[in-house]
Order: sequence, then C-alpha cells, then structure tokens
Amino acid sequence: MTDDELKALQKAERKAKRIASEKAMELHDLVEDRLPSGFDDLPRIAQDTYDACKAWADANAALKTAEQA
Repeated sequence: MTDDELKALQKAERKAKRIASEKAMELHDLVEDRLPSGFDDLPRIAQDTYDACKAWADANAALKTAEQA
C-alpha cells in the first residue's frame, strides 16, 4: 500500500469519526432537550447515529488492516 493510499484511509477514518460524533451529539441533544415531546424523531436519529458509527467502525477496521500490512 502506498503512502497516498494510507493517507486516504486515515482521512476517511477521521471523517467517519467526525460524522459519527456529530450524529451522537444530535441523539444526545434529542434525549437531553426534546424528549418526551420529540419522541417521533427518535427512530430516525437513532438509525442515523447507528449507521454513522458503523461506517466509522468499518473505516477504522480498514485503516488498522492497512497499517498492519
């Protein structure tokens, strides 16, 4: 793997982590500020948060695999 490919994986992992953190904050804000009245938003925000965290986990695993190779 070239240095450029590794840097691209690192960038993708950082971006995925940032997005996951943003979604987690959105979920936190819902729980802290808008429940119980905002309960209709819970399924969508929870799914978005899960998807973002899964994307980060996949990017992180790809990066670790590449670093070990």
